[in-house]
Amino acid sequence: MPNIGRIVAVSGSLITVTFKRPVVQNEVGYAMIDDLMLKAELIRVRGEYADLQVFEDTSGLFVGGQVEFTGEMLSVELGPGLLGQVVDGLQNPLFELAETSGYFLPRGRYLDPLDRERRWPFTPSAQVGDALQAGEALGSVPEGQFQHRVMVPFGLPGAWTLRELAAAGEYTVSDVVARLENERGEQRQVTMLQRWPVKVPIRAYRERLRPQEPLVTKVRIVDTLFPVARGGTSCIPGPFGAGKTVLQQLMSRHAEVDVVVVAACGERAGEVVETLREFPELTDPRTGRSLMERTVIVCNTSSMPVAAREASVYTAVTLAEYYRQMGLDVLLLADSTSRWAQALREVSGRLEEIPGEEAFPAYLESVVAAFYERGGLVRLHDGTHGSVTIAGTVSPAGGNLEEPVTQATLKVVGAFHGLSRARSDARRYPAIDPLDSWSHYPGVVSKADIAFARSLLHDGHEVDQMMKVVGEEGTGIEDFVRYLQAEYLDAAYLQQDAFDPVDGATGAERQTEVFGELVQMLRTPVALVDKDAARRFYQHLTQVTKEWNRCAWDSPEYQAARERLRGLQSEVGADA
Repeated sequence: MPNIGRIVAVSGSLITVTFKRPVVQNEVGYAMIDDLMLKAELIRVRGEYADLQVFEDTSGLFVGGQVEFTGEMLSVELGPGLLGQVVDGLQNPLFELAETSGYFLPRGRYLDPLDRERRWPFTPSAQVGDALQAGEALGSVPEGQFQHRVMVPFGLPGAWTLRELAAAGEYTVSDVVARLENERGEQRQVTMLQRWPVKVPIRAYRERLRPQEPLVTKVRIVDTLFPVARGGTSCIPGPFGAGKTVLQQLMSRHAEVDVVVVAACGERAGEVVETLREFPELTDPRTGRSLMERTVIVCNTSSMPVAAREASVYTAVTLAEYYRQMGLDVLLLADSTSRWAQALREVSGRLEEIPGEEAFPAYLESVVAAFYERGGLVRLHDGTHGSVTIAGTVSPAGGNLEEPVTQATLKVVGAFHGLSRARSDARRYPAIDPLDSWSHYPGVVSKADIAFARSLLHDGHEVDQMMKVVGEEGTGIEDFVRYLQAEYLDAAYLQQDAFDPVDGATGAERQTEVFGELVQMLRTPVALVDKDAARRFYQHLTQVTKEWNRCAWDSPEYQAARERLRGLQSEVGADA
């Protein structure tokens, strides 16, 4: 007998239902309108009343209408075939949905995210009689450039003995490939497909490790000054138009990771459409094929129901954890967590909860922390390592970094890449402010060189502010040269041409060499007779360095540009 409740109130995306049989927090229900069944999630239980947030437009729901509770948590399907997909927060494959329903997606239509008809070539790796636990591999199937592990379901507690294992051959995701038995004699059949609740972290690993190894994104200002660790977390706040989305696309293309998961949460439809159009056209530098072959996009635009924004973030991080369990390095890009927090605020308001700062829910900080804590570096049961690195953007109103979402995020992340409106307006890209940003992770260059560069940038900024008051003529030659050196470091190294095939991505080895060379030059005294000579020298130096950045790594042109740079420095520094 199905568990049926009755609607007693409808408020936007929130409905209140009475029920007779037990229900569970985060249980999925379906609100019924004639032949339509609208998916909803139970978010609060009060006596005989349950509050559910509906993931669709609630037009047509009425008091007295029926809601069928399923007894299942809001979950996603995990298995081969996820890579290359574009899904919404409920894991509906959007392109397939558009093919069957047209451009205007109907309510109450949900498709299977994994193809039930496709056959996968399964290769067993375990042996009958092996003692296994959740997350250990039974075999694998090829998926793109990876071997997709078919694993013991994550929710199985304790040790299980493998009683049967399918022979090598082709199977669908619904076919049984193994049979397990525990010490109590309970048996479990295993398929390539498993379901997992999105709001429960996957913890089928041996040990969680501290992120220490730098994740090379090939964005120089990030890797050199404000690095992100493999398995670490970072925050990218900035005002509208400062380049958050472009920066994330650069990271997704060039970062040294295996899988990229993009969560477009509540962004404008135009930006999401641009992402969907550009990603299939992007070439993966590692394979020369489409970047979508190792990417999953989870998108809910701002025009979609507010409840779906929250689901998209949790769906994305669950997919990232799944590929981490295969020993892969996963980069999760959440754009933007501010829209997610606004969805939480709207739902909290409808629940009439006591508001916190700026009407955000009082538990905002704990929710944000729980999300970022799902990133991390882990050691799996077979001794291999997997990681989920989370980079979330924040879109504070008016660029105010003191607002609650930014502050809640800064308390839990390990790196802060603050985008500046002033740098964006000046076309200094990436627009990461080198004075306000920070990182707690180790980078690819020496700490001494980083400290020198930060000191130089700080001094240059102070001289710049002073010159705005007293003018250039009131500034001494020593301070003016310091200002020019900071401008040179900024223009020649921190700024990067994303559309240049060479300058758009700088590897760790090249960053170490180039940055070390520039720091050594800036530490060497130079003899400059006046300010005009100093300006001409550093302008020339900037031009030559930018040409060096565009030369292919370790090519004859690269070596020639480096020697030319050294010659310029030695000429001016000879009499110092």
